[in-house]
Amino acid sequence: MNSPSIKKFHGIPLSVLDLAPITEGSNASESFKNSAQLAQHVEKWGFNRYWLAEHHNMPGIASSATSVLIGHIAGSTKTIRVGAGGIMLPNHATLVIAEQFGTLESLYPGRIDLGLGRAPGSDQATAFALRRTLNRGAEEFPQQLEELQNYFSENPVGRVHAYPGRGLNIPIWLLGSSDFSARLAALKGLPFSFASHFAPQYTLPALRLYRDNFQPSDFLEKPYAMVGVNIIAADTEERAKWLATSQQQQFLSLIRNMPSQLKPPIDDIEKAWSPFERASVEQTLDTGYTFVGTPDQVKEQLEKVIESTEADEVIVNSQIFYQEDRLRSYEILAEMMD
Repeated sequence: MNSPSIKKFHGIPLSVLDLAPITEGSNASESFKNSAQLAQHVEKWGFNRYWLAEHHNMPGIASSATSVLIGHIAGSTKTIRVGAGGIMLPNHATLVIAEQFGTLESLYPGRIDLGLGRAPGSDQATAFALRRTLNRGAEEFPQQLEELQNYFSENPVGRVHAYPGRGLNIPIWLLGSSDFSARLAALKGLPFSFASHFAPQYTLPALRLYRDNFQPSDFLEKPYAMVGVNIIAADTEERAKWLATSQQQQFLSLIRNMPSQLKPPIDDIEKAWSPFERASVEQTLDTGYTFVGTPDQVKEQLEKVIESTEADEVIVNSQIFYQEDRLRSYEILAEMMD
């Protein structure tokens, strides 16, 4: 499951989750340039995979056309695995996703991952705009997964086949922030990635469910679990905490139902939120899975989360306003790897 040139942190591969942030005063074009630059750097530094997440109607996230952006990143790099973390399958016709990822795998053989989620990646009005109906919901996700696996098989059942797609070995991951996908990934014998970076309280129960119920499959002999963390590392604790206020403001805007572009850091976050809002943001950005600080501080926290979760891999999200600071944060992680 690893690229030949990857390095590891205490025997664990590290990967990148990119939300393709659009910073305040910038645009999607600049975001894509920054993502390509980051991907090239983390590939050189030995990270394992680079995932992009599907979101819609979010002014601060540019990865709505996820498959297109995956192609851009894969074309800008040479060896790192590139994929979706994830595609929100209920938003799409399953055949379309099979064809899109069949195309990507044909263009970049052996480098494409397909992570799947069942949430809309936005609100109900946006979900309706995407699907033209709200009759299809998350409850159909297992059926869609079956359809997708059939399209990728060597001998698909039915008259409709995916070209390209048929017979291609594209790793499918299930993503989750609750127990549903943990159970389904265990049942199907698929790798599982848990969104502990925004659902920290459910992490350990979901991982336990996944491992306890895992059934070996043609895809995977034993459980393989990846956990998500937020990391904002800098050379001083003061700068790391200052940079982290951009992510705090982003979650604050979501709590207020006023999503915005990624805002620059501010000197006093306490002036920006009420006590209730602060508690809500801190519940999401739990310190057990959100690490802000110096290299030594981040290293200690990362070691703890690997020990507590027994993760097979860690995927890192770093919502940082300034590109040079985002690059430096990942460089700090690279310096910790073997």
